[in-house]
Amino acid sequence: MWKLKFGEGASNPLLRSSNGFLGRETWEFDPNGGSPEEHAVVERLRRDFTRNRFTQKDKHEVSNLKDSSEVTEEVLLTSLRRVLDQYSSLQAPDGYWPGGYSGILFILPLMNEDGGWSTHTLGPSSMFGSCVNYATLRLLGEVLDEHNDGLSKGRAWILSHGSATVAPQWAKIYLSVIGVYDWSGNNPIIPELWLLPHFLPIHPGRFWCFCRMVYMPMSYIYAKRFIGPITPTILALREELYDVPYNKINWNNARISCCKDDIIYPPSWFQNIAMASLHKFMEPLFNMWPMNKLRKRALTNLMDHIHYEDENSNYVGLCPINKVLNMICCWIENPNSNAFRRHLPRIHDFLWLAEDGMKSKVYVGSQCWDTALIVQAYCSTGLTQEFSETIKKAHDFIKNAQVTKNCPNYKRYYRERSKGGVVVIKDSTNPSRRSNSRTKVNKDGTLSSAESKRTTPWVEFINPSESFRNIIVDYPYVECTSSLIQALILFKGVHPGYRREEIDRIIKNGLVAAGRTFQNSLSIRKACNFLLSKQLSTGGWGEDYLGCQVEEYIDSGRPHVVHTAWGMLGLIYAGQVELDPAPLYRAAKELINMQLETGEFPQQEILGSFNSSLFFNYTNYRNLFPIWALGEFHRRLLAKRA
Repeated sequence: MWKLKFGEGASNPLLRSSNGFLGRETWEFDPNGGSPEEHAVVERLRRDFTRNRFTQKDKHEVSNLKDSSEVTEEVLLTSLRRVLDQYSSLQAPDGYWPGGYSGILFILPLMNEDGGWSTHTLGPSSMFGSCVNYATLRLLGEVLDEHNDGLSKGRAWILSHGSATVAPQWAKIYLSVIGVYDWSGNNPIIPELWLLPHFLPIHPGRFWCFCRMVYMPMSYIYAKRFIGPITPTILALREELYDVPYNKINWNNARISCCKDDIIYPPSWFQNIAMASLHKFMEPLFNMWPMNKLRKRALTNLMDHIHYEDENSNYVGLCPINKVLNMICCWIENPNSNAFRRHLPRIHDFLWLAEDGMKSKVYVGSQCWDTALIVQAYCSTGLTQEFSETIKKAHDFIKNAQVTKNCPNYKRYYRERSKGGVVVIKDSTNPSRRSNSRTKVNKDGTLSSAESKRTTPWVEFINPSESFRNIIVDYPYVECTSSLIQALILFKGVHPGYRREEIDRIIKNGLVAAGRTFQNSLSIRKACNFLLSKQLSTGGWGEDYLGCQVEEYIDSGRPHVVHTAWGMLGLIYAGQVELDPAPLYRAAKELINMQLETGEFPQQEILGSFNSSLFFNYTNYRNLFPIWALGEFHRRLLAKRA
């Protein structure tokens, strides 16, 4: 039986933490744990998931309100208390809410109906997902024979779509590392790029942090042409993944080939010429004297940056991709090193167990982000006295998770100041935290995802990955900018004189938080009209995930609890309760009717996204946003009546 452990790690000499492992969650297997009844429940959940994995059913929904029923204040309070009682019971001892936070399939596999694997759990089969997941199963001991239907279908899909020779760039690199794809079939990832002057827009230090942190170890591994042990399984994979003998594959043709199912960002003609030149002329040159001296310097520089990232993240890394690649680099440098040994126990931080098996999280979690939103949701209900203990534990978690110091020598490693991150407004009277905090605001007052915007969008032309777009620049986002403006307005209320001119300049670009309303803002009126035009006849909202990929609204045709809550909140804050609450009553009724017997809300289509091409699950969204929407609606109705 598996058990979820919280905050553990102090007893392991290879693990370090700056906050006592606050928020750490790991699964531990106890072979003697669990009663027969508990084992039976687990097996039932597994069977249910397997049976229904290709369909989306909210089979535990109960009809709470009849069509003729009204959404009264009493009905709203009953619904809220049901979910708050259940949700509070799920709070971790540390004060946050644990969850899977997964969905990307080139980290761990999930089977598709046509035999292949996707890049993420929502999508159709891709060569990326199929190749790496097929290879993973073989390395884990699965055998290709007439009894293994999964592997047989997976191999058939790969071969029928062009074989592994048309895998996208990231898959080619992974396959090269294990020895089932020749390194000559890869486009160059030259480490010397890191030696360019930093003022150049194409210096990797100016890239979006996830891009540079992934391509940093990739370029090291590429330059080393590292290959793992060639075992009988690897030799078998060389036969299974291709439709011609391995020694007869034209690797130069494979280098510029990509399966059409994987192409989201097609390389330009300029990029093709540049890659061909690097492959044919520059890469051989860097491996000859005296240019190999420059290559050696570049690789030493990269390992310096990799060790810096590992040390300052306590070997967790920015995400599981760069964490694993950094670990491989440490192995290449010295397989017996302390750095490599410190990497191993941190693998457990990314693993999550659910009814669909063991998976990898996108990051080690979104504990601070989710908890901050959950606290706001609880506060919106007006029931803070009833759930004061839950809110206090959550507040303490956020307070104790605050970053209290900068990384050493951070500018040299292209990092930004981090001291003061995760601010609790009510605790901001502490001057040691307040005066040293700094938001990473762009020059135009917007906020990007992780750092300030460091380069220009035209640099995207060097994006080497066919499977992802918008990966070079850390673009500004509405969600991040809005959160910043709201936080600064709250902060200004506590400390009106602190950096007033700078804060006012950022706030003036806000909408509702900055005082704009339906009556005085064309932007808000247009937004409200858009939301109302997309409301379904049942009262809810539902958008297909592909809308993010094509960057236009695609109606899913069915209500989604989180989309419905978002639609409600947008209209509520714009003043819809005062103008005409009828659409909100219909939306609230939809939410209440989707509420489960437990009080929670159903897990539907996942809705986290980045790069307009990868989709993952914020597990807490399905509860926190309906709480927030129903709570805010109830509070506004009370205010209107008063």
